[in-house]
Formats: sequence, structure tokens, C-alpha cells
Amino acid sequence: MTDAVKVGFVPFSAQPRGVLVVFTDETLRFGPATRKVLGGYEDTIKRAAATAQFKGKSGSALDILAPAGLKIGRLIVAGTGKAGSLKEEDYIKIGGTSVARLKAGNEAVTMIAELPGGPLKPDQVAAIAAGIRLRAYKFNRYKTKAKDEDAALKAQISIAVADVAAAKKAFSPTNNVVDGVLIARELVNEPPNVLYPVEFARRAALLRKLGVQVEIFDVAAMKKLKMGALLGVSQGSAHDGRMVVMRWNGAASKTDKPVAFVGKGVCFDTGGISIKPAGSMEDMKGDMAGAACVVGLMHALAARKAKVNAVGAIGLVENMPDGNAQRPGDIVTTMSGQTIEIINTDAEGRLVLADVLWYTAQKYNPKFMIDLATLTGAIMVALGTEYAGLFSNNDQLSERLTKAGQATGERVWRMPLGPEYDKQIDSKFADMKNAAGRNGGSITAAQLLQRFVGDTPWAHLDIAGTGMGAPASDINTSWGSGYGVRLLDQLVADYYEAKR
Repeated sequence: MTDAVKVGFVPFSAQPRGVLVVFTDETLRFGPATRKVLGGYEDTIKRAAATAQFKGKSGSALDILAPAGLKIGRLIVAGTGKAGSLKEEDYIKIGGTSVARLKAGNEAVTMIAELPGGPLKPDQVAAIAAGIRLRAYKFNRYKTKAKDEDAALKAQISIAVADVAAAKKAFSPTNNVVDGVLIARELVNEPPNVLYPVEFARRAALLRKLGVQVEIFDVAAMKKLKMGALLGVSQGSAHDGRMVVMRWNGAASKTDKPVAFVGKGVCFDTGGISIKPAGSMEDMKGDMAGAACVVGLMHALAARKAKVNAVGAIGLVENMPDGNAQRPGDIVTTMSGQTIEIINTDAEGRLVLADVLWYTAQKYNPKFMIDLATLTGAIMVALGTEYAGLFSNNDQLSERLTKAGQATGERVWRMPLGPEYDKQIDSKFADMKNAAGRNGGSITAAQLLQRFVGDTPWAHLDIAGTGMGAPASDINTSWGSGYGVRLLDQLVADYYEAKR
């Protein structure tokens, strides 16, 4: 991963070096540890703030080069907004906006984790550290002559805290989750000539180093399972499809029912015979963002040794239009025995998920299943790029996902399901058809998926607007966002993991 930022913790008494970052709110005051470091420099800061019209608003910063009397090269005063207004989910953004002020090539940075009211709590410090790593990430592996804005930040960031041991303890699991997010981003950002199904499966298999059991199913194995829907999508590609099943057994009882996550992994989507327009087709390398999230999440759970049994299953294919590709009018038989008429070969993700969802439900009988997929452009028409669409057969699971989304900032919005929509995917020639036209396109896609989950509590997250190409945020400037890793880790930690 292109992640050259190292974050560590030092006591308030440590001598700052290089760049010093301090925090203030709209009162333009500082905490006691910060005042001690600044000495008599506070008056100079206030004069500079008046000149620069810096008022301590959230996300703003005052940048002072070579501050006289301080043994540092640069002072950054970062604003946090109105006093007492910060919520817990805001601290990760503070870390992101703070590191955004640093330039490529900075070698030493000291950040004092204190507001005017006093030291930050360990969990707040951990969130700031996570925001730093997430914002600093860049994917520039294939740039041979990187411009300044493309260069990765290389820095040792020392966060000065009241209790070093407590900060390290709080950050350890959070740091593992950040690693999972960055793994997901890497997968989404990779070009499709590098990351095709077999290579994707190989990278998922690296989770074995963390104690994850990884099983890779090739074409022969999937034929034996009668996965006609998934195999139908992949049959036009020179790259064979794969299914990867990852298992983490962290609960006290190995027989405890697992939680399950399923990801759509279309490594490149041309649309097949129903080929897409040329404009922006290159973005279809990211049509595997759901599978990328599942791999990143399984890394996070295993690395932080989550006390839960979890299954991650991903279907990996390419949707290509060669002479062997499936056609509109074809009928495929799924692993469940249900048949699907192909109306549009560009409605391929639901075919992949149909078989993987059925396999996961039947094989593991999980407490719940959540699938993630860049499934429909229609969800972006409905929700833009701020929320993922949530479809579910279970109110409790939906409510818990919504709360986890609010806590992490990876928000979801529940959309309807209902038998009325089933009529739109009924087929004259098969049990169902894979496309039902423009009206309610995201809903009818989810309605099809629901036919492959049985009685299992299930949620479908349509992440077409959030998983790739989403607008830059305080904690991400990468094309691939890694959306879903923090959301689902939070869900597991809050509701399904044995308490420590």
C-alpha cells in the first residue's frame, strides 16, 4: 500500500520538532499543555489570526512559517469550530483536515492532542490518528513522474497525549480497521489488466497470514455447485471466474453461528453483449468495490482479533463480450434451481450475487447476511453519492446498520421492497428476468436478490455512488473510497461481538 505516514504517540512533555500542529476552537484559546509548548507565542498567533481572518472554524487552519522563538520550522493552528460542538464522529475528520495541510516530504510532525478544555480522550486520539492515515493515503504506484499533488506524504507524526499507553491501546484496533480500508482502496484503484479474478483471489488468500481460512473455488468447483448464474457472466472472458470464501472464527464457541458478508466482484464490466457506451467505461474497473470491502473487512476483523465468527464470500468475474458470452434471451439455472432469463447482460452483478448469496445462506446458516455491490446507476439518481442504498427484509438489522452509518459517517438510507415489485421481474419463459426497465431499477434488482436469501435476515447495500468515484472528503482523496469497511466493522463491534 502507498502509505508512508507513520503515526506514534509521545507524552505532552516531549520536545516538538519539525512541524507543530495545535488545535483551537472559535475562542482562539489553547489547552494548558499547548500553552506550555507555545510559551509566549499566543499573542503573535492572535495577531496573525486577525490578519489572516482565521476564526477557528471547523476545517480551517492558520499556517505560520518559521515562528520566531519556537524551535520548529512551521506552526499549524487547526480550527475545530464552536466550543463544545464536536461529536465523536468529528474527530476522525479533524485528523484528516489536519494532515491535509502537510506537504509531501515532511519528515517530522508533532500534533498536540488537546483542545482549550483539556486533553482529548484516548478514543478521540485514536480517531484523529485514523483520520491522518486515511487522508494521507494516495494511489500513485503507476506514476513514473509524479507531480507534487500526486506525491505521497512521507512523515513521522507524533501525537502528544496525556496518557501514551491508553492512546496506544485505543488506537491498536482502530489501526487494524484503517488497514482494512486501505486494502479495499488498493483493490478498487488497481487497473483491470492487473487485478483480474485469479489475481484478486490470490490477494484475498493473503488473509491466511492472519489466521483466516480461505477457500478458492475455480470454474470446475463452481460447475459442480451448479452456479449457472455466476458462470454465465464469466463465460465471455479469457479470465476464468472465481469464488472466494473467507472464514474468521474468533468467537469463544466455534459452533456459534457466523455473521456473513457477500461482495460483488466484477473486476471489469463492459456490459457484455449489451455493451456500455465508451464514455467513462474505464471506471468499470471499480465494479468490484463490494468484494474489495469484504476483503478489507475480513482483514480488519482478523487483525484486531474480533470475538465473532464471520464469513466473507465474494464472486469474482469479468463481463466481456466475446463469441462465447451469454446473450439477451439466454436462460441460466442458478445454484438454487431457480431460473433467470437474461434480458440485459449489463445487469450482471445480481447474477453473480444470486449464486454466492444462496451458497452462503445454505452452507453457513448465518445470523445475518449483508451483501455489498456497485449494483445500479439508479441508486445514484435516487441518493447521489452521500448515502448507500439499503434494502432489507429485517427491521432490526436495518436499524443497526443505520446507527453504525451515523457513527462512522458511512451512511445508508433504507429503500423499499415489496411483492408489488416482484411483478416487474416476472418472466414469460423463466422464473424471473434479470432486468425490469428504468422505473425502480435499484428496487427491482434488490427484489431479485431477495429470492436467494430464504429466511436469513439480510441487507443489500447498493454502493454504486459511494464505493468508487465519490467526491473527495475530509478523510479520502482516493478514487476508491474503501466504503463499507468501517461501517460493517462498527456494526459487528456494537451488536454482534462478544464484549471484552
